[in-house]
Amino acid sequence: MKINIEKIRKDFPVLHQEVNGKPLVYFDNAASTQKPKVVIDRIANYYANEHSNIHRGVHSLSAAATEEYEAARKTVQAHLNATHDHEIIFTKGTTDGINLVANGFRSILKEGDEVLISELEHHSNIVPWQMACEGTGAKLKVIPINDQGEWIMEEFHNLLSDRTKLVAVNHVSNALGTINPVEEVIHAAHSKNIPVLLDGAQATPHMGVNVQDLDCEFYALSGHKLFGPTGIGVLYGKEDWLNKLPPYQGGGDMIKSVSFEKTTYNELPFKFEAGTPNIAGVLGLKSAIDYVTAIGLDVIAEYEQELLEYGTEKLSQIEGSKIYGTAKNKASVISFLLEGIHPYDTGTILDKLGIAVRTGHHCTEPIMTRFGIPGTVRASFAFYNTKEEIDKLYDGILRVKKMFG
Repeated sequence: MKINIEKIRKDFPVLHQEVNGKPLVYFDNAASTQKPKVVIDRIANYYANEHSNIHRGVHSLSAAATEEYEAARKTVQAHLNATHDHEIIFTKGTTDGINLVANGFRSILKEGDEVLISELEHHSNIVPWQMACEGTGAKLKVIPINDQGEWIMEEFHNLLSDRTKLVAVNHVSNALGTINPVEEVIHAAHSKNIPVLLDGAQATPHMGVNVQDLDCEFYALSGHKLFGPTGIGVLYGKEDWLNKLPPYQGGGDMIKSVSFEKTTYNELPFKFEAGTPNIAGVLGLKSAIDYVTAIGLDVIAEYEQELLEYGTEKLSQIEGSKIYGTAKNKASVISFLLEGIHPYDTGTILDKLGIAVRTGHHCTEPIMTRFGIPGTVRASFAFYNTKEEIDKLYDGILRVKKMFG
């Protein structure tokens, strides 16, 4: 089955506009994806016709909203192939999900313990673990990467030890696009009874994820990367681990009973969902998942791989350009620099041509330090992008080179 690009592009209102007098070319999908009309309409309809708080109301609107909210949880469960729907915790996003687990591990970690992350991590999978280690006396260990932007697996196996209490790594790198060998990591960690958390923010827009096949203990993702709304995300956790961790926040709905002497916490998943949730965001996320499922995640992955190969070939032809992140297994991200030209200047000129790219360190300063660069220009593709748009990027880069001579 081939992707119907014309039909798909009609589904995304934001794509049909001009920026600085030029048709928009949106290549900042790793930062946040655009939203199909079905997602926008779902959110609008909720606020226009269905809005009520959930779980605690006996009236009809509340009951209907609760039913829709919990139906969305089952959609996410099916999408990730989780064993139980109560293993799906709604969060604000990947960062919130990682912080939830890191906060819980403060009750587990002690002096001398180790948490293992990698040099490829986003700041949101570095800082929470630094904080957890600082508060407990545990140490942070880091899997190094090679010049292609791939984990050095021999080093990973050397770092994994009886002191390791958790491995927390990303499934796909946001800065370099590397698809990491997480299966090997999980298998090795489990041989020593070590749990694994995967940051799936960049994986879920590009591929199907089956948490039972992966067998990870935790998997975090963001709705806004998956063509859904901002401010909503998911933390999947195995039931026994979610029961083991203490609540992340206190408030309404995460309790069974409260007195001034003692509070009894609610069961899963409500134990981790304090306060009024982002109901509209959850419903929008369900619509986004339904949308990509209807297209087919295999179809999306195949088409985006075509875009990646085409874009890599085009940009490699440009004299003085250097691509960072040349792993054998990559998602549709190209990070590059033009010799003698600051990435900010490249991004600014491309914007004048209507081309949206991301510039800077991409919240991955350690990667930039590893390569001795200030940052990169990052073009990241989604299934609504086209080869013709990549041609515009190519022409735009030639224009930048000409301007800076």
